[in-house]
Amino acid sequence: MNSPIDDRTTPEEPPSSPGHAAPSRSRERASADAAASAAGDAAAGASGEVVTTPPDEAALFAGDTGALPMDTRRVLVHLLLGPALDAQRQTKLWPVLLRDERVLRSRLHELFLELVVDREQRVAFTRQVADEAADAPVLLRKAALTFVQSALVLFLRQQLTQADARGERAVVSHEEMREHLRVFEQDENVDRAKFERQANNAVEKAAQLNLIRRLRGEEARYEVSPALKLLFPAEEIQALTETYLRLAQRDAEAVLDAGESVENGAEEEA
Repeated sequence: MNSPIDDRTTPEEPPSSPGHAAPSRSRERASADAAASAAGDAAAGASGEVVTTPPDEAALFAGDTGALPMDTRRVLVHLLLGPALDAQRQTKLWPVLLRDERVLRSRLHELFLELVVDREQRVAFTRQVADEAADAPVLLRKAALTFVQSALVLFLRQQLTQADARGERAVVSHEEMREHLRVFEQDENVDRAKFERQANNAVEKAAQLNLIRRLRGEEARYEVSPALKLLFPAEEIQALTETYLRLAQRDAEAVLDAGESVENGAEEEA
C-alpha cells in the first residue's frame, strides 16, 4: 500500500537542458508545500493515519502568536487576576494548573512573579519575586484595606484556623461577621448607620477578593477560602492581632479617661 506521503510528492522534474524550460516558481512552491505536508504526516503517529494540522490551528484570534492552549491561558489569566485559584471553586482550571505547572511558572517568571502551589490546601496564587538584586519592576499591587475590613480579615483567618483544627470547612454567617465587627465600634459612636455600612462594605470587599464565597441556597452564609492561610501567614496574623488588641485597649482607656474627666468636672462644679 502506498504511503499518503508518496501520493502527495511532486514527480521529479527532468534535468534542465536546452530543450527543457526550468521549473516555474509555482512548481517550486508546490514542492515545498508538499514536503512540509509530508513532514507533518510523518509526525502524525505510528498508525499511519493522515492528520492535517494547519499552521494557524493553534491561533485563538487573528494575529495570535501565542503557543499556549486555551485552557492553559485561562489558568494564567486567573492567576494574574488573583487573588488565588481554588481547586474547590475552579474545578476545571485546577487540573490544568497541575498539568502545566512548569510552563506556567516559566511564563510568570518572565513577569518577575512567583507561582505558589499548595497541594494540600489545593490552592495556588502568585506573588512578587522578592529579590532586591534583580531590581524587578513591581507588577502586583497590594489591596489597601480599611480598619474595619482588616478586622474582618483577621476574624475570617481565625475562623479558618479553628475549622481546620476540627477538620471542618470554615463557614460563617453574615450576621456573625457583622457582630464581630461591632466589637470595634466605639462606644461613643452616634452614627450607627455609617458603621453598619462600613461593616456591610467589608463583607462585600471580602467577597470581591474571593476570601469568602456564598454557599449555594443560603444567602447569608459564606465559606472562608483556604487560600486565606497562604495569603496571610500565621506570623502576619499574629502581628495584626497584637496591633488590634493594642488599639482596642487604647480606645477603652481613652473612653475611661473621658468618663473620669466628666465625673471630676461635675464634682468641681458641685
